[in-house]
Amino acid sequence: MSATSINALLDAMTLEEQVSLLSGQDFWSIASIQRLGIGELRVTDGPNGARGSGSLIGGNKSACFPCGIALGATWNPELLYCIGSAIADEVKSKGAHVSLAPTVNLQRTATNGRNFECYSEDAVLTASLAVQFIKGLQDKQIGATIKHFVGNESEIQRTTISSEIDERTLREHYLYPFEQAVKQADTWAIMSSYNKLNGVYTSENEWLLSKVLRDEWGFEGIVMSDWFGSQSTAPTINSGLNLEMPGPSRDRGNKLIAAVNEGAVDPERVRFLAHGMLTLLERVGVLQTHTEREEQSLDRPEHRELIRVAGAEATVLLKNDNLLPLDHPSSIAVLGPNADSAQIMGGGSAQLNPHYAITPLAGLTAQLGEESIVYAQGCSNRRYEPLITGAFQADYFTNRELSGDPVYTETVDQLHAFLMEGFGGGKVEKNHFSILLEGDIRISETADYHLGAFSAGYIRVYLDEQLIIDSWGDKWQRGTTFFEEGSEERVESVSLSQGHTYRLRVEFACLPNNKLGVSGYRVGLGLPTSDQDIAEAVEIAKNTDTAIVFVGRNAEWDTEGGDLPHIRLPGRQDELIEAVAAVNSKTIVVLQTGGPVEMPWLNKVSAVLQAWYPGQEAGNSIADVLLGKQEPSGRLAQTFPVAYEDTPIANGDAQVYPGREGKIVYQEGEFFGYRHYDEHDIEPLFAFGFGLGYAQFSLQDAQAEQSHDGYEVMVNLSNVGKRTGQAVVQAYLVPPTGEAKRAPQALKSFVKASLEPAQTSQIALPISLRDLAFYDVDEGRWCVASGIHRVDIGFSSRDIKQCVNIEIAEPFFLEDGSF
Repeated sequence: MSATSINALLDAMTLEEQVSLLSGQDFWSIASIQRLGIGELRVTDGPNGARGSGSLIGGNKSACFPCGIALGATWNPELLYCIGSAIADEVKSKGAHVSLAPTVNLQRTATNGRNFECYSEDAVLTASLAVQFIKGLQDKQIGATIKHFVGNESEIQRTTISSEIDERTLREHYLYPFEQAVKQADTWAIMSSYNKLNGVYTSENEWLLSKVLRDEWGFEGIVMSDWFGSQSTAPTINSGLNLEMPGPSRDRGNKLIAAVNEGAVDPERVRFLAHGMLTLLERVGVLQTHTEREEQSLDRPEHRELIRVAGAEATVLLKNDNLLPLDHPSSIAVLGPNADSAQIMGGGSAQLNPHYAITPLAGLTAQLGEESIVYAQGCSNRRYEPLITGAFQADYFTNRELSGDPVYTETVDQLHAFLMEGFGGGKVEKNHFSILLEGDIRISETADYHLGAFSAGYIRVYLDEQLIIDSWGDKWQRGTTFFEEGSEERVESVSLSQGHTYRLRVEFACLPNNKLGVSGYRVGLGLPTSDQDIAEAVEIAKNTDTAIVFVGRNAEWDTEGGDLPHIRLPGRQDELIEAVAAVNSKTIVVLQTGGPVEMPWLNKVSAVLQAWYPGQEAGNSIADVLLGKQEPSGRLAQTFPVAYEDTPIANGDAQVYPGREGKIVYQEGEFFGYRHYDEHDIEPLFAFGFGLGYAQFSLQDAQAEQSHDGYEVMVNLSNVGKRTGQAVVQAYLVPPTGEAKRAPQALKSFVKASLEPAQTSQIALPISLRDLAFYDVDEGRWCVASGIHRVDIGFSSRDIKQCVNIEIAEPFFLEDGSF
């Protein structure tokens, strides 16, 4: 449909119909306008798959792809296109038209709970990957929604905090992935962040949504709020927010019509934003279309294979004392809390219900057989007590007091629920209900157990009619769970006997006030790690040829809604690694985390692999790398510090992090990530871009020549090893000395190449004029400084092999539209 036709459609619409396009009708959709034949639009989370309209827990099964930081570690834009294309198929199978992905906020800190969902600490790498992911989605007529625009680099008080970021840092870093998504990929949608930017909520920030996004970048798509992230009526409309989500509307609908009638909003502004919505409907094929898509759980073989390959390619080999790949070891000790647990994704809105999940133990057993493997958990890495499962009767009440007769009863198989819509058989209001859950639990071992519960709502937990946990009324306190709407876990010790059956009762009531409309509960029961648990793992390691310790975190730690308390391995995992390494000289550590961790045991082990959260094929991908069937071609997309104290925000100033008096100040400017370590001469544990492989490479004969839009750096890459492998050639700009303070080096270009042994290939690294420029705030333009711009070429930010110079005789400004 042409723009003229869309305008004709708008002419035929009433103000009320135009307004109806600007907010959701429910949690995942925008209503149709049947009178004009306008179809319904449906959206779905998220970055590592397509969940559909189900709850964050359970629901229809979906393919689970590697998380964002894993995809960042691939340094492979072509792979990101393939994944975007595959996720487009997943979105269609869930009856949706728009994916709420990708996430491109930068990894400013090592503790951001959502680092796992983001690609990198670097804007150039992030943008290159995001552009191809978006193209993969949109080439199949599925809209991308790049998020969160902008300044959401922490989960602490994210719905109210003001991110204070100077304009130059914004332009050169935090805005850059969004700008490239608009200019290079023509993204069809952008999601605003919850936070304020320099004192103004991003959902009503006119400078951000109108001046920069539309006027300067030429964006023609729509901007939607994060869920419950719009704060007003006229300000969000006047600033350029097309869509308030979710529905039903809180600040639009009749309020917006009244604002138009009162003169607070120009009706032409409503028409403009509605035009954007109709354009999106047309792009995804539902404008004047009534095709109903049924949600399906399609387990596609081609997606299985893609996930397995991507998971292996994301794996970063951090250390290898000639132990990997494993060559038919006679016996292997498979140890650690992540060995027989498939850590495939982080937590929050990115999570879904996977078709299956392969553990590392299962992946290794499938390839080596059971006879060569001995397993022990050794210790735990959980944040919360193990979830209680079984058959529990759940009675729902239309009040907060569990009084009267229940209006709905069902049987649930676990004591964990995320309640936002569609629960209670549709017979209770989501902001006015209570639940009584009852069932039996049988104990297999006499011990002192830990009973734990947390909730977005009031909760009481009884065992055999004895009140154990009481977080009701004033005894409940808000914490970081359930997107900062829930409490912290409360844990009580209970003595339980083997063979005894206990009656468990849980009483739950929603909160009187709830900003995000989230209710939920979780109850767990478990045993703490004992010295005997570690001793058992050590004994196994002592009597096997090779010990592989699978450690890290899980989705309880790496999750939306809260930052990490530290970057040490949780629980007694460091102790387990040290003890195993002391008795087995062939100890391999496989890490699964959503970001950096400290490694006090690094010099005592023979090999370290970082495997992230690689999706549903986790165990197979990891086994493929360990056994040499796949090359570990991942490279770090985030710097790993020696200790948290080395990180950019660990200066003790609460205003820098985690925030103070409603503000978080990005005082470090552009000196975050590897630029921080370079500027302050701090040696990282592992540098940005670092990663070993099973092949070896060299670089020679670098040269630079002018191209039509800047320069092209050419360098010869040679495989000098004995295996076919992949190298990531990286180009960093070292700017000339000048008045404008700039980082000692900054990534500007990279190429991932696969070479056979003894093969040499010439690699072309484009360096545009924009790459040479900095943003001159006083002039409001991009400036290329005069002097020698050195381009360093190597295999990481700290492993430079070649350099070339680009000389600029006179400074100049870039013309608008030239980049």
